Amino acid sequence: MFYNALRGLVLKVLYPFLMFLGAFFKKRKEGFQRFVISLNNRLIRKQKFRTRKILLLLPHCLQIDKCTIRLTHNIYNCERCGRCEIRDLIGIADENGLDLFVATGGTLARKIVLESRPEAIVAVACERDLSSGIVDTFPMPVMGISNERPFGPCFNTRVDLEKVKEAIRFFSGN
Repeated sequence: MFYNALRGLVLKVLYPFLMFLGAFFKKRKEGFQRFVISLNNRLIRKQKFRTRKILLLLPHCLQIDKCTIRLTHNIYNCERCGRCEIRDLIGIADENGLDLFVATGGTLARKIVLESRPEAIVAVACERDLSSGIVDTFPMPVMGISNERPFGPCFNTRVDLEKVKEAIRFFSGN
């Protein structure tokens, strides 16, 4: 209970303050967001939360730009060609019995959360979307994993699959 209250302070007081500072120190804003995500993840780990009803929420930019199939309506339409990590993430979700969705932005992500009603979320996104999503879904436990952007934002991004698996193991108690 203490850690959840502390997480609430971080997300509802510290985060808005850091975003206010980020308006003046633009080069540090992403670092502030990364700090809040990391602090949130650490506080969730202190709670030792366990559930099987986990939502794995992914950004659409993990899908390779050359793909002709749009996965935002149904990720299982993926041809599993292996050119992006979607195939592996589908496998991880299936192995663990998770709900799995791809969102194009915050509005769709919030809708998915409301409709799927998970008890915990493992979310992959950029720092901006991830930090604001964690704040929006509080008090629900969200483990945030920042995506890697070797080609710039929102284009052929990647994610560390081991971090995803580890977050799922944490929530499921495996």
